Amino acid sequence: MMEYEAFSGERIDKAVAAVEKDLSRAYIQKLIEEGHITVCGKSVRTSYKLRPGDTVSVCLPPLKETEAVAQDIPLTVVYEDDDVLVINKPAGMVVHPAAGNADQTLVNALLHHCGTSLSGIGGVMRPGIVHRIDKDTTGLLVVAKNDAAHQHLSAQLKTRTLKRQYAALVHGNVREDAGIVNAPLGRSTQDRKKMAVVHAGGREAITHFKVTERFGVYTLLQCDLDTGRTHQIRVHMRYLGHPIVGDKTYGVKKEAFRLEGQLLHAGELGFIHPRTEEQMRFTAPLPDAFALVLNSLRRKAQKNL
Repeated sequence: MMEYEAFSGERIDKAVAAVEKDLSRAYIQKLIEEGHITVCGKSVRTSYKLRPGDTVSVCLPPLKETEAVAQDIPLTVVYEDDDVLVINKPAGMVVHPAAGNADQTLVNALLHHCGTSLSGIGGVMRPGIVHRIDKDTTGLLVVAKNDAAHQHLSAQLKTRTLKRQYAALVHGNVREDAGIVNAPLGRSTQDRKKMAVVHAGGREAITHFKVTERFGVYTLLQCDLDTGRTHQIRVHMRYLGHPIVGDKTYGVKKEAFRLEGQLLHAGELGFIHPRTEEQMRFTAPLPDAFALVLNSLRRKAQKNL
């Protein structure tokens, strides 16, 4: 594969970890030992060092559909009743178990918090999960505690009455005060781990954005979703030429700030309550890492006045 040409002389496990950023080093080593990662079609040891011309194949085995286990992981609960649960997710937490992330996810925490009071529509690996946010994105998401609530909330996603608003700090000075990105998304043809704007076979993706603060080389945006495609805001901002600060997948190579994840925060969430029909609205403050960067930029802007 072309993405491994730059890793000649590197250990195979280290090279795969650099390319397949969603997989842990330990999981990659297990895949190598089990023959799921090969070099030139042959199994190798984890200590194998890549040579010029080597082709690397990574074949992820299907996740075994066993029930996720309850784990005592702290949750920030913003709201809870018999039907729904609103969570403020921290950076670094995966929403549901998947290859390379079998536990320590939001689902594992929810099973401990709610017990059997979660909808089963999403299956045994995604109980209660109506919508997702990325591992390194922070903020609000709603969880269904029964099937009726799940169906009601899923219908709101389709009719776009479930509102999600994000704060995003992006690179560069966005010239327009507001705008709409209407660009379909699909798997990248160059890297199947990534999403990209694709004009043939992509799924509809619409992001509204509005400038809330300018810092010259950075812009703070409010982003509202009409659709909820994988990595939607991150890919759309990259498409505009303004990648999100801290985004290790779609961002710039060198950042001025030391960050663990992208500065993208789902700060507002609105939906119609599935039982009472009441309009619900929730907000979550920016996480500390995001707020610190903004405060630094504001201080710098004040000095330049």
